[in-house]
Amino acid sequence: MGQKSTRPLSPHLQVYRWSPQMAISIFHRATGFILATAGMVTLLWWLSAIGGGEESYAIFQEYVVNAGEGATTFQTASNWFFRLVALAVTFSFFQHLFSGLRHFVLDMGAGYELKSNRTWALAAFAAAFFATALVALVVASRVIGV
Repeated sequence: MGQKSTRPLSPHLQVYRWSPQMAISIFHRATGFILATAGMVTLLWWLSAIGGGEESYAIFQEYVVNAGEGATTFQTASNWFFRLVALAVTFSFFQHLFSGLRHFVLDMGAGYELKSNRTWALAAFAAAFFATALVALVVASRVIGV
């Protein structure tokens, strides 16, 4: 014990290399936070607009869904902002879902081998991306009217 060691006493960030398994764990927490905040705030605003009556709901529609032909610049920007928020919440939902399903399989005792763990982590990212893209395409086709 008399010698002074130059190695770290506990693991540090520079010891670890980023891996899909680490990234999916961090994304699972981040997407849970996004779903709990952005999604819930928008949902509560929508519910209060419904409860507030026809005029209140019309204001919600103008700023969140579609401002219409005579929209101000702020209303148009607000519409685009909420479209991006909806896309982020949709991606967060699917990422959290597929990551949770992956974790459920891990809880059953399967998939702990490094190669299969890495594969399923990457598959969860890919599935979330493609599911979000599919939902965005379906919504866009209905808005465009194709």
